[in-house]
Amino acid sequence: MTEQPIIQLSNVNIYQGTSLILADVNITVNKGEFVYLIGRTGTGKSSLLKTLYGDLSLKEGAGQVVGFDLKKMDWKKVPYLRRNLGVVFQDFQLLTDRTVQDNLKFALKATGWTDNKKMEEKINDVLDKVGLNTKGFKMPYELSGGEQQRVDIARAMLNSPKLILADEPTGNLDPETSDGIMQLLFRISREEGAAVVMATHDYILLQKFPSRVLRTENGKVTDHASVTFV
Repeated sequence: MTEQPIIQLSNVNIYQGTSLILADVNITVNKGEFVYLIGRTGTGKSSLLKTLYGDLSLKEGAGQVVGFDLKKMDWKKVPYLRRNLGVVFQDFQLLTDRTVQDNLKFALKATGWTDNKKMEEKINDVLDKVGLNTKGFKMPYELSGGEQQRVDIARAMLNSPKLILADEPTGNLDPETSDGIMQLLFRISREEGAAVVMATHDYILLQKFPSRVLRTENGKVTDHASVTFV
């Protein structure tokens, strides 16, 4: 089976304003692959993720994400890029004034869905996949941290993305809950064929759930980085 690149960056320089954050980045991530992104705070992990989902424009080098050319990305094209990927946040970013189902419905409408029946079917489908099919009527504050993160992952899955970008998704969770979230992300990668790129500081997770590693360090991204466990 030929590999299908979901992310391809060649000789990319990533800037925040006029400051060069990461130089000469060369990365390929294929369909269904699970990749960790590690590195100290301030070494460019978030800048790399923001470039991948169109929040930072690509000025130098060549980049493709889920079939979109990042060099040709403008504010009109960003929503179309984001319909093909899902983003999972550390702090959940759920709307606190509406139920889980209404949070997901809001996200569907924002990406162009209009048919109520199809929206309801899709919401039920993703909640089932993350093990929350009985929690759709709940408000976010009625859920545990792990359940809120599962809602965040369900939201990321709404448009059947080819890529999920997860920014410290276990950062606010206890170890047992983190393990459950990791098992869920690996299952999505395996069963849904979505590539997953997950930024994390938690080296214990890398030991428990080994996979390919990218490391940001000294303005570079190192592939297959060796990880020293302390």
